[in-house]
Amino acid sequence: MEETDKKGNGEYIGEIKGGLRPSMKLVVMGIVDKKPKSIEVTVSSKARDEDTEGDVGLQLKVNFMDKAVQRNARLAGKWGPSENTLSFFPFAPGEPFKMEIVCEHQQFRILVDGQPLCGFSHRLSQLASLTALRVFGDLQLTKVA
Repeated sequence: MEETDKKGNGEYIGEIKGGLRPSMKLVVMGIVDKKPKSIEVTVSSKARDEDTEGDVGLQLKVNFMDKAVQRNARLAGKWGPSENTLSFFPFAPGEPFKMEIVCEHQQFRILVDGQPLCGFSHRLSQLASLTALRVFGDLQLTKVA
């Protein structure tokens, strides 16, 4: 992992105990760097062996240049079409944020600072296989739950 040598940039990988299920909520709180390029939050399954990468049930890429939040999923090694529609862009350089990823039966619902930002329909049927939460990019994490 070459993410750690940038200043203040860590990478967080946490385990989702027992895997994801509807009505579960993941919370990521942090402070955006002063000159951010991107932040990425990924909910994925563990790879079965080291050659294959696990499935990704949700990848959120926050792009500060484009003021976009891209959502995608990877099944059996293939990325699907990404979704970009947003009602607003909630992140600001140097500002704290609280992101909630709520797992529902049909979709993930993403809220930032209590405001609904976007949804992402499940493409992976086995939600329980999603056991890893990874956060990295231009931010300082204050809490992940």
